Amino acid sequence: MHKVADEIAAAINIPLLHIADATGEVLQRQGIKTVGLLGTAFTMEQDFYRERLRQKFGLEVLIPPPQQRQLVHQVIYEELCAGKILSASKATYLDIIDELATRGAEAVILGCTEIGLLVQQQDTHIKLLDTTTLHAAKAVDFALGTTSPQE
Repeated sequence: MHKVADEIAAAINIPLLHIADATGEVLQRQGIKTVGLLGTAFTMEQDFYRERLRQKFGLEVLIPPPQQRQLVHQVIYEELCAGKILSASKATYLDIIDELATRGAEAVILGCTEIGLLVQQQDTHIKLLDTTTLHAAKAVDFALGTTSPQE
């Protein structure tokens, strides 16, 4: 949905709270400069998320290599979306997260709502950022008047 966020924001008269902004703000506050990104193939490979994090927050965004991206995508659509939580897939995701950390990621963004069903913070020493939680918190803060959409 956020692939067309800029077009939607330009066509409406209310604020649009971009999920990458909510994530980037947290990363900036935590002093993180290099982050891994997991999500659907679209999220990992297209620019709408990665480039926004780079341009707006100065982050280096790492993604897994092609074969691992395919596995991440496949698990999301063929397992997690169908309610299947498999230990083998969890182990695969944790290996991918470890590899991103080895490449320099200080944290890893769980950029798809379903990934949090499979891996949680207690599964790894690497900081995980669940964008669903961050986006919801940003919306609550905005609704309560404690933050602006651009903050």
